[in-house]
Amino acid sequence: MTTKFEALLTTIHENHDLEKARAVLMWDQEVNMPTAGREARIQQITTLSRIIHKKSTSDSFGELIAASAAEINGAAYDSDEAALIRYLQRTYEDARKLTPDFVQRMAEVSGIARHAWVKARAENDFPAFRPHLETVVAMCREMAELYGYDDEAYDPLLDKYEYGMKTAVVRDIFAAVKKELIPLREAVAEKDTAVSDALVHQAYPIDKQKIFARYIADAVGYDFERGHLGTVVHPFATSFSRNDARITTRWYPDFLNPSLFGTLHESGHAMYEQGTHFSLARTPLARGTSSGIHESQSRMIENIVGRSRGFWQAHFPKLQSLFPEQLDSATAADFYKAVNKVQPSFIRVEADELTYNFHIILRFELEQALLNGDLAVADLPAAWNDKMNEMLGVVPPTDTLGCLQDVHWTRPGFGYFPTYALGNLYAAQFYEAATTQNPTIADEMAQGQTDALVNWLRENIHQHGRKFSAAEIVQRATGKPLSHEAFMRYVTAKYTDLYDL
Repeated sequence: MTTKFEALLTTIHENHDLEKARAVLMWDQEVNMPTAGREARIQQITTLSRIIHKKSTSDSFGELIAASAAEINGAAYDSDEAALIRYLQRTYEDARKLTPDFVQRMAEVSGIARHAWVKARAENDFPAFRPHLETVVAMCREMAELYGYDDEAYDPLLDKYEYGMKTAVVRDIFAAVKKELIPLREAVAEKDTAVSDALVHQAYPIDKQKIFARYIADAVGYDFERGHLGTVVHPFATSFSRNDARITTRWYPDFLNPSLFGTLHESGHAMYEQGTHFSLARTPLARGTSSGIHESQSRMIENIVGRSRGFWQAHFPKLQSLFPEQLDSATAADFYKAVNKVQPSFIRVEADELTYNFHIILRFELEQALLNGDLAVADLPAAWNDKMNEMLGVVPPTDTLGCLQDVHWTRPGFGYFPTYALGNLYAAQFYEAATTQNPTIADEMAQGQTDALVNWLRENIHQHGRKFSAAEIVQRATGKPLSHEAFMRYVTAKYTDLYDL
């Protein structure tokens, strides 16, 4: 006789397979699909999305979850079964809170707003986008009410991406980061000429960039037998199973950083997916536990590993052999400095490691103000520029380079931006814990070996997938809750040395 839990597994395996079939279509849409296939592909993805939503929000699915929960009552908290039930109960209840009417309106608003944003951004015309953003903000408020909250309207929006995290906690952490990071940024700015990034701004043949991208992804632990590197305009990583986690990057003929660090960043994401335990396969637990924890893995590989001195001691000779004309007279130390140049940028995705968090804190503060009604959409450009000046010491000359730069606000997606900065903080705390437990990690990286670090990540983070919340993962892995302190120790030591402060 089939148990309720076995029946539940059959259902979620089917749902998982449908979701991954949709993911394959979405990956192909970005990497291979001819332009003329766009309309048919939208229809295909929409059909799958409708089927998935119907199956995962049906009354019968909810009843099966409840019956399965009763059946496994008493299972250990850290068992796969108990973790799966916890996850399904929470996500099922959340999905049911959004009415079909709201979901339909959200899709329509997002489609119209995205089209308006593309045009407004190209023409530097914020007034044209303003009414669409006002609608998006109103829908964010409506979404918060549908989900419900005890303290702040921003809480349920943040919870979508960082389950269990509270706005007040993020606000306090970000305030501490800002207080300590601004003086460091200002001290670095006074010695701006101490570091040059001219080395990475040269002609780098794309065919050789591709060779090095595969080399460096393999070097940090990305498994190409279970992966694939593709070319896109906007890099991303996706997975269809733990044995098929794909990465993408982009290539510029006269700038090395995008392909190099895009590859490292997406490798970190994909390694997380490749590292989930096989027992979680074909369930929703076989994914990263939160957006912030997922970002911590990409940021660690991209920045803490990929922009470290020891890393380039090991791998610069290979890069130099591929690009002798560009790098013949350079040293690993020169290249290390070049890829760590600090230069406040108008654009978030172009920001360096030291200043990136300011871009996120700015958006977090503005999203709260818009949601709470403390800031009118009409006043957003001025508020944006004021915060850019406060934190980064620069003011964008146009709204295209300011409040119109991100696609995120074309949909009711408030709450996502903070996870980028949380990822940086998680990454530093994880790395500090890993190197405390295994002090040879940095020395091994200088010898071209990342196994010790990757094994620590797999044991403490990757294998668990979504079994535990972000807060639980951090506590289990580091012995303490998230704070900004490890990040500040990391950047202070690194940039004090780089800029001889």
